[in-house]
Amino acid sequence: MNLSSTIKSIQDIMRKDDGVDGDAQRLGQLTWMLFLKVFDQREREWEDDAMDQGKSYASPFPEEFRWRNWAAYVPGKDGKKQPQIAPSEIISFVNNRLFPQLKELDAAKGAQQAVIRSVFEDANNYMKSGTQLLAVIEKLEEAIHFDDFKERAQLGDVYEQMLNDLRGAGNAGEFYTPRAITAFMADRVNPRLDKRETVMDPACGTGGFLTAAIDHFRNQLTTKSSAEDKRAIEELIHGIEKKQLPHLLCTTNMLLHGIDVPSQIKHRNTLGIGWNEWNANDKVDCIITNPPFGGYEDDGVGSDYPADLRTRETADMFMALIVKKLLKENGRAAVVLPDGFLFGDGIKGTLKKLLLRDCKLHTIIRLPKGVFAPYTTIKTNLLFFTKGATVDDGTEHFHTDTIWFCEHTYPTGYKSYSKTKPIRIEEFDPIKDWWGDEADNFTKREQYNADPDITDKKAWKVDFKTKREQAEAAAQPHWQRAEALNNQAAALEGEAGDLRKSLVGTTDAAYREKIDAQIAELRAKAEPLRLQARDAQAAGDRIYWPIFNLDIKNPNAPEEETHDPDVLLVKYKKLLGEIEETENQLKSELAAALAHHFSPEAEA
Repeated sequence: MNLSSTIKSIQDIMRKDDGVDGDAQRLGQLTWMLFLKVFDQREREWEDDAMDQGKSYASPFPEEFRWRNWAAYVPGKDGKKQPQIAPSEIISFVNNRLFPQLKELDAAKGAQQAVIRSVFEDANNYMKSGTQLLAVIEKLEEAIHFDDFKERAQLGDVYEQMLNDLRGAGNAGEFYTPRAITAFMADRVNPRLDKRETVMDPACGTGGFLTAAIDHFRNQLTTKSSAEDKRAIEELIHGIEKKQLPHLLCTTNMLLHGIDVPSQIKHRNTLGIGWNEWNANDKVDCIITNPPFGGYEDDGVGSDYPADLRTRETADMFMALIVKKLLKENGRAAVVLPDGFLFGDGIKGTLKKLLLRDCKLHTIIRLPKGVFAPYTTIKTNLLFFTKGATVDDGTEHFHTDTIWFCEHTYPTGYKSYSKTKPIRIEEFDPIKDWWGDEADNFTKREQYNADPDITDKKAWKVDFKTKREQAEAAAQPHWQRAEALNNQAAALEGEAGDLRKSLVGTTDAAYREKIDAQIAELRAKAEPLRLQARDAQAAGDRIYWPIFNLDIKNPNAPEEETHDPDVLLVKYKKLLGEIEETENQLKSELAAALAHHFSPEAEA
């Protein structure tokens, strides 16, 4: 039986049960049962391995609560398979014995017990009908046989189906990242097994990026690899997931991918960990992730972030963490982000400055619409960057000099991607051929760009260093003027403050009135200086901050008309800024002309 159709038939059975209300509960019910079934199957493999070594295997489960001893169908007297527990008794067994035991497993006894307890902490049995529960178990027994590696590979399709159902159940923000994307990103980041490089996904969901990293590690194994090399993979994989259902699915996925004790898949909110709780031991060599974007954290989450990085938008918070807290020096990262991050200003502008300053952002792969359909049609990008070494010379050092962009376009004959026509890993082969090596500053890309035979150039580079230096030079006079005006205002305000202090203990009304008048005069002089300083600062900022707009179109392709409201809003803001700048220039020129006209020299 097809695995996807089996899952659908199980969901249909659950719809008949009065205790299961909606897709979210059906999926929650299915995942804990799938976990127990998969764990039992993996235990059979571990038992065989132990026997081959002349050892015995000890299950982390109390014997009566192992799947095989209560759920698995067994041959009856007539030879036909039948349940071990009667329909009238199984709900009571699950609710009153199984779940209490699993939720209270002693985590101190071992890592496996800790894993089982963590996945069942928030799990629930929603089914009320013993007959329907046994029908679900029977389906799982008939169809789920993950010793068949083809079926293990199909599990990604099952996750996609589940997540689509969750989307319909109103659980926004859970995106299944296509395997072509996860595999490509893992391949380009290239975590090295021989160097024991650690890999993290701080928003791991069902574990797609982590399984891609596991596969990448295993592809590095050879006949000369030691048993220690194989065991090391388990220690190199780290994931954190906030939501119970994806966490349970991720843990199951790790078991299916040979991670016997997935204890480093944590069930907690990455963004809920205090900014100062992260330390050097938490840093990893590689990060591969698709952080949830468009969502917002609850009040209080992230309140201890630095003031200039404080936000509640999830993707922005993850980017701040990745750059400042999670990535080691010289560590490598690949992150999926929407177009809104590339052209956004405000906190997004600050984050991009942080990224380009502290890291070498060397590559942005621009994906077409539909890659994440049906979850979203938002255009997305793959950002690849390396954490730079700390430079403490008193200057603002930027590690990013050049940014390469590359368009991934639809295959011939495609107008979009869909469930039946998903993005395929083979489509990334031309990009892999173009990629080159960061160690030689991607000279291969330069050769590609210079090749006259390639007319359809989908790659281009931006000289960010020159853009930044030119913008800084143009903005500096405005900033200097703003600083000078603020200093003048501060001096006047200081005089006013000193005068205010002189009134302490004074009862002479006439004297107080005189001093108050002087204070008012000084403040009246300071206020327009502050306003002029603000305008001067804004004029400099309008020159400087646009360099952090990374929504850069292919200069080799004709500009397409767009009706995207986000893109149009950016263009509108840019035009407003240009209009305001022109107005300020005209005001300054007029003021200078009038000042000259009415000066004593002019009158003379």
